[in-house]
Amino acid sequence: MVKAGICSHRPVLQPCALEGYSFQLDPYIGCEHHCYYCYALNKAETDWAKEIQIHQDIRAQLSNEISSIDTQPIYIGWNSDAYQPSEADYQQTRQALELLAERRFPVCVLTKSDLVVRDMDLFKRMSGSSVGISLAFQNDHDRELFEANTQANRERLEALKTLHQEGIKTYTLICPVMPFITDVGELISLVAPYSDTIWIYALSLDRYENRNWKNIRQILQEHYPEMLKKYEEIAFNSDHSYWTRLRSELRLLQRQTQPELRIEL
Repeated sequence: MVKAGICSHRPVLQPCALEGYSFQLDPYIGCEHHCYYCYALNKAETDWAKEIQIHQDIRAQLSNEISSIDTQPIYIGWNSDAYQPSEADYQQTRQALELLAERRFPVCVLTKSDLVVRDMDLFKRMSGSSVGISLAFQNDHDRELFEANTQANRERLEALKTLHQEGIKTYTLICPVMPFITDVGELISLVAPYSDTIWIYALSLDRYENRNWKNIRQILQEHYPEMLKKYEEIAFNSDHSYWTRLRSELRLLQRQTQPELRIEL
């Protein structure tokens, strides 16, 4: 487990740009999963492979912050995973959820960890809440290249299945779609039986000098050198023919898939 420092200056609640959510909550500053493609790496304050930060008293701080807002859904999982390994010891997420449940705030949680099933008792109390699992790769070989510190797909799928069977609203986020590596159709087939909604997001990069692109570039150079030039063309251009073709294929699949399929490419 990485070192956990104390953050005493940052709000627990942050503005959220996702439609339907005004606020997001990050129980941790930093993420041990350290996915090499993650956009949040570009503004990381510490080396997440060595140190993350926790709020000094998350329950007291959150209690103060939500006292000034109306009851509304809170998104959890934007800049860090609320169920990264440290959660088993520090229980920052559990403390936050307990308070939100008491105050009748619903949540939408996204994670790559099966630790989320620990908190099913709280989700069942929080009317209007949903829990999602994030996947990007259909095999563990590619997963270990791009997100080595995450759990295997089978463990995430089992968590999704358990949540769904317990009557909790579930969703899957297929993100990021890595061109020529992610098989979106196969992942949809895997998660469809246990998902009320499936969201699909592309690999999207902003700057060549950003940390996440440098990470991806290094992995491609070492393991998929023939793809590097194509990635430079595709990942920085949302109008590239690769994305146009994939959108068309997914729209056809959208009509045949039982869960709601949300295409955000």
